[in-house]
Amino acid sequence: MLPLQVQLPDGGWTYIISIIVVSLQVSLTAVGLSTLFSLPIALLIGFTDFAGKRGVTAVINTGMGFPSVVVGLVVLMLVSNSGPLGGLNLAFTPKAMIASQFVLATPVIMSVSLSAVEAVGQPVRDAAYAIGGTKVDVGLVVIKEARYGIVTAILAGFGRAISEVGSILIVGGNIVFSDGQSYTRTLTTAITVEARQGRYEIGLVLGVILLALVLGVNGLGSYIRGKGRTKQ
Repeated sequence: MLPLQVQLPDGGWTYIISIIVVSLQVSLTAVGLSTLFSLPIALLIGFTDFAGKRGVTAVINTGMGFPSVVVGLVVLMLVSNSGPLGGLNLAFTPKAMIASQFVLATPVIMSVSLSAVEAVGQPVRDAAYAIGGTKVDVGLVVIKEARYGIVTAILAGFGRAISEVGSILIVGGNIVFSDGQSYTRTLTTAITVEARQGRYEIGLVLGVILLALVLGVNGLGSYIRGKGRTKQ
């Protein structure tokens, strides 16, 4: 077997590092934006009783199973030259990939956060009201009690985003510059390309890196859940 350095494409290890950087930048940005969007909605639904609440919750849970290629296709239709957002020139850019991962991560973060908020017992809320707390105070108390579940939701959303391949392949175009630097190629799309071209060793290296990231996230989530149970 040839040394790994000889088998690497143009760009060498810089190529691999750039892929990792793009993957993390896109996924972390998408999950960060999704958290800012999802958490207030989860809190609002968790604190409010209204007609159709079960239906809304069911829709959120159903969103966790969105087919990624369908999401990618819809996002591409929106940002393409003939789409309503075509003037922004977002097609085949990291921003379009962020939008796609945002759509995929949002139902996960929202659903798990909602479950964590609703798991906080009514006595906790009643106690906060009893000592003169306002709705904001009660909300902060519930967030504190549900913090481990909320963090787990964010980690689950990151796991969903970092392992995505179908939608970002459609909206990002899997672009690499001539010097080997990645523009829209991520770990998952790079593995697909390397496998198709028969460079299985490179694909394996990228797969190990991706697996390490996913296992790290899952391990952190398990640790946080365990810590949450210990505190209860």
